Amino acid sequence: MQNTVQSISESERFDRLRLIRSENVGPVTYRQLMSRYRTAGEALAALPELAAKGGLKRKIKIASKADISQEFDAADKIGAKWLSTGETNYPMALTTLNDSPPMLCLKGHASVFQKPSIAIVGARNASANARSFTRELAGDLGGAGLLVASGLARGIDTAAHAGSLATGTVAVVAGGVDVVFPPENRELQEQIGEVGAIISEMPIGTVPKGRHFPRRNRIISGISYGVVVVEAALRSGSLITARMAGEQGREVFAVPGSPKDPRCKGTNNLIRNGAQLTESANDVLEVLKPMLSQPMREPDLFDYQHNQVIENSEMDNARTLISELLGPSPVEIDELIRQSKLTPTSVLTILLELELAGRIERHAGQKVSQRL
Repeated sequence: MQNTVQSISESERFDRLRLIRSENVGPVTYRQLMSRYRTAGEALAALPELAAKGGLKRKIKIASKADISQEFDAADKIGAKWLSTGETNYPMALTTLNDSPPMLCLKGHASVFQKPSIAIVGARNASANARSFTRELAGDLGGAGLLVASGLARGIDTAAHAGSLATGTVAVVAGGVDVVFPPENRELQEQIGEVGAIISEMPIGTVPKGRHFPRRNRIISGISYGVVVVEAALRSGSLITARMAGEQGREVFAVPGSPKDPRCKGTNNLIRNGAQLTESANDVLEVLKPMLSQPMREPDLFDYQHNQVIENSEMDNARTLISELLGPSPVEIDELIRQSKLTPTSVLTILLELELAGRIERHAGQKVSQRL
């Protein structure tokens, strides 16, 4: 699984990080901006006008060159580097996501992403048997040629990384790649950085907070062909990763457990709802085998159709119409296109302007809502 070779200049890399760090620019908006303007420098120059058209009454805040220089300097000091979507070493599986991280900070070896990945996640307070099983499973999957991805948390994540250190593992962290969390995993994190890879979309030095973990989870599932959940209570964060995997078109695997153990209720429920029952690495490999023979296709990141935008004289009416159709409940973008009878690119342009103005929020499933 390897990306189409694409090299970018250091100035373009700098501008891309500056773009994603600017106000109201999320991963989806970033992708649309890059599709429209081709270079991050052109997109940065266009932000003030686009935000104004979306209704922002003040000047949009663009990340300063000084702040971005500090981010690059901080990465250099710890031997990390920034990878951009579409570059040779950027994990190709992530580029298939609509909200793929535009920039990834990597500490370690980008070469590990030449292997297809499988994620293993589960309870932080995992049982001894589950931890032992996870180490064995991770070792077997790694021995079969898969890169094992997890989130470097306590319990199952720790066991998954430890079991695959010798074959290849990647830790997706919620904070900066230099921040050790949890503290007891300091030695393991250092080992992963030496033989595998640690990745994050967050700035160096970021201490992980609760809101960062769902964003991290989408990367864990998005980087992989499938997600194996070993133990998870009904309200476990691992189930968020499993749900995201399903939304991303990835396979979901679950290890069955005792109905008397609350840590197994989430995994048993996943199986009840269609997840692949998993008792060994062979259960995973049999499902993935046909998928691995047809690697994920890297999409065209620059597919914006300029000729589909309606005339500027009609855009004011179109903006009013889309604003009227939006509400506090998420609605599919396709439904906005259908009801407005506008061209898809016109609707996407208006949504882009509204997001930059801070007037809408994006949701899973290609949905948007009015920001209250």
